[in-house]
Amino acid sequence: MSDVLTRLAQVLEERKQAAPDSSYVASLHAKGLNKILEKVGEECTETLLAAKDAERSGNTSELVYETADLWFHTLVMLSRLGLGPDEVLDELARRFDLSGLEEKAARNK
Repeated sequence: MSDVLTRLAQVLEERKQAAPDSSYVASLHAKGLNKILEKVGEECTETLLAAKDAERSGNTSELVYETADLWFHTLVMLSRLGLGPDEVLDELARRFDLSGLEEKAARNK
């Protein structure tokens, strides 16, 4: 599973330095962090709406599509800030044996 994320992260890093007219990712980087964050927010909203529709209809294909867009733009955001999927996967792994309630309580201290 993480092989796809690793490959995507490599492509995103390569395109970070590319000419803005050569790729969508390069054009996002050229526009700056605010534009990337705008796209993350837009994709988040679309994912939420797709989830609501999926609950009503039982059809999850649009939800999967929108979630992929959200993950993609989130990875672009992380790349912009010098991070990649490994940092997020490491954090998820760190939390794996923690109770969700305990982890949340520890954040509120």
